[in-house]
Amino acid sequence: MDEFVIKGGTVIDGSGERIADVTVSAGRISAIGPNLSGSQVIDASGCVVSPGFVDLHVHLRQPGREEAETVETGSRAAALGGFTAIVAMPNTEPAQDSVAVVEQVRRWGQDAGLCEVLPSGCLTIGRAGERMAPLGELAAAGVHLFTDDGNGVQDPLLMRRIMEYSLDLDIVLAQHCEVSRLTTGAVMHEGCCSSHLGLPGWPSIAEELMVHRDIELSRLTGARVHFLHLSTVRSVDLVRAAKADGLRVTAEAAPHHFTLSDEMLRTFDATYKVNPPLRTAEDIAAIKAGLRDGTIDAIATDHAPHPAHQKEQALDAAPPGMLGLQTALSLSLGELDLDLPQIIALLSTRPAAIAGVADRHGGPLAPGRAANITVFDPHASWTVEPDRLASKSRNTPYAGRAVRGVVRHTVLNGVPVVRDGEALR
Repeated sequence: MDEFVIKGGTVIDGSGERIADVTVSAGRISAIGPNLSGSQVIDASGCVVSPGFVDLHVHLRQPGREEAETVETGSRAAALGGFTAIVAMPNTEPAQDSVAVVEQVRRWGQDAGLCEVLPSGCLTIGRAGERMAPLGELAAAGVHLFTDDGNGVQDPLLMRRIMEYSLDLDIVLAQHCEVSRLTTGAVMHEGCCSSHLGLPGWPSIAEELMVHRDIELSRLTGARVHFLHLSTVRSVDLVRAAKADGLRVTAEAAPHHFTLSDEMLRTFDATYKVNPPLRTAEDIAAIKAGLRDGTIDAIATDHAPHPAHQKEQALDAAPPGMLGLQTALSLSLGELDLDLPQIIALLSTRPAAIAGVADRHGGPLAPGRAANITVFDPHASWTVEPDRLASKSRNTPYAGRAVRGVVRHTVLNGVPVVRDGEALR
């Protein structure tokens, strides 16, 4: 389909909301307006037509742990979830701390062709927190976001030097906020529930100390810092104050941190074990408030697939993480008291800017722009069935949940990759 028209939808992007058709030709939007015609039509009746979603936080597992996920299967899940671009986390084996590994992940993404895969780079060699990764070389190879996700950089002097070095590179430093000495052996949030169950707890302060530290280091150096998967009241408050001070900080929240609480661990089901852990109802309310007032810039899935035999272990042995790509839109629509333009901004426009791809993702939908588009029905309902998800893994905590919001079509660079809810590759 070199040329087609998306007809009958409500277009919502950063420029507003209107009833309009969208014509796509040669990979770009060629026209937008009422009553457009074309030889090939994609039906958007009753649907929202928006810029493609952008996920800042996805674990694709390749190279090294292909039994859990591959770039191909992860990108397919992303496209089915409405994402046209995803940032691939670097905790692969080997880690994405060299140009060779980054280029390989990028090539896999190009071959898969279901969304744009943006490899992130490590902050430190091997994510070991001891020596700075070759940030300059990786930035020159097109890496924009750097993180040791899964590990927080524990050494404040090293983190300061990384921030100082980053200033001339126009990159984003994304921190996994965890003071590891405070979380040794922890399997869930430290609170009433962990005490009642007799399980070692993960205190909120372990996250908040590092958020505070990196805010102050950003204040000192002027570096651009992005906080991954915020999960506590105080973390949100700290970021809100930092933004009020004009610091160059952004933040994201994962759907599971505004939909699930630590009470889910009463079942001892490791499906609910994540990093950082599920928190309390008060923390959930704070995350929702942060998304509502702009303190938190993006909804990011932290899509973390694991094979069944790993998740079926005891809590202390099972790895943290859960699937997120195909449920993010529905959970956002169902759980957040936000209107559609706000949700689209959190899933698309604002994360695209943080990822450095606002030139081609995140809208606005206008003539001449790259045709990266998501069409979804915000009212249609479906039930989460793990065996019908595209990931190689099945570790979703939402199995059996009835949700609303269905992605009908996803267009990547002018090519439909999802049509009528089915991946075309």
